[in-house]
Amino acid sequence: MIPEKLLLKLAQRHASGSMRELKTTKGLVDFSSNDYLGFSGKLKPENSHQHGATGSRLLTGQTEQCQLLEQKIAEFHKVESALIFNSGYDANLGLISSVAQRGDLILFDEYIHASIRDAIKLSDAKSLKYRHNDLGHLSILLDKFSKEEGQEVYVITESVFSMDGDMPNLVELIDLIHKKNNVHLILDEAHALGTVGNAGEGLAQSLGLEGKIFARVVTFGKALGSHGAAVLGDFDLNQFLVNFARSFIYTTALPPHALQCISQGYDLIQQEQKTVQELQVLVQQFNRLVIQNGLKLRFRESVTPIQTCIIPDNTQVKKAAVQLQELGYDIRPILSPTVPAGEERLRICLHSFNTAEQCEAMLADLAKIIKKL
Repeated sequence: MIPEKLLLKLAQRHASGSMRELKTTKGLVDFSSNDYLGFSGKLKPENSHQHGATGSRLLTGQTEQCQLLEQKIAEFHKVESALIFNSGYDANLGLISSVAQRGDLILFDEYIHASIRDAIKLSDAKSLKYRHNDLGHLSILLDKFSKEEGQEVYVITESVFSMDGDMPNLVELIDLIHKKNNVHLILDEAHALGTVGNAGEGLAQSLGLEGKIFARVVTFGKALGSHGAAVLGDFDLNQFLVNFARSFIYTTALPPHALQCISQGYDLIQQEQKTVQELQVLVQQFNRLVIQNGLKLRFRESVTPIQTCIIPDNTQVKKAAVQLQELGYDIRPILSPTVPAGEERLRICLHSFNTAEQCEAMLADLAKIIKKL
């Protein structure tokens, strides 16, 4: 029996309608997964002589296969080095908790991912949040708090925010940061790899800004259809993480078949640039269909595959999701406290394998459901 105070927290979740549950779906049109390019069904790792990595990268888990893959990733992303982690969560945890030292300052967008928030808690640095994509507010914080002698400042944001699908003005952000010598940008490109740029290269490279960023995090469990992540940066950052990033040092390495899948994902993204562009065209069509169905005021503006329909109240948004699922669409509700109360939403993910006809039918059904709520 778990302690009474833990049972109370579960009861509070039930009462607020925000209880999380594991759920499987079958035979529904996928408007929910992060498999943006449909690569997860195309990866076919070859038989390997071993299934496990057998140890951490600093012991028996370091292989020539892994070394060559990191070189391949670095070359694709136009950077000196790439260091593979077991997940995006692990990459953010290891990077941020190790580089941000006591006396340093972290300034983070208020909508950053939970893994980044947890990493900040594990670091010895002070931290302050700035209003979402508000560079004016960030500038004020930089002017006020980034003047201590010996202090390094880390600004952390995402290329594509996972709950809203919007993006920062990266050009202006980098211009702001480069006015100060001790400020460094960490950019999480988890949802941008495969979806942003003509070749799915991500936001930084699509703007030619990859050389002006301290560290980028790319993950492979979304558009690349596999698993794992990498921190991109210069060689010195790579060496620092190998020596000090605890989520890299103290864990078993990814198994050989996972490395094969990551490598195949990078091959596919270069071979199937048309797939990336088809997804981007679908996003444009979807935005037009939102307007045609009278849903513009419900949807947050987004030029990415992540589309957000705001339906305040946990009970109401869950009801809408269930009705859409009954009609054959795999769409999930995002509840508070994952998002702020009053901003509960349907998170709709578009994929290269979705059709304009599917989007049109789903949005027409959604409009009818919302009228009845």
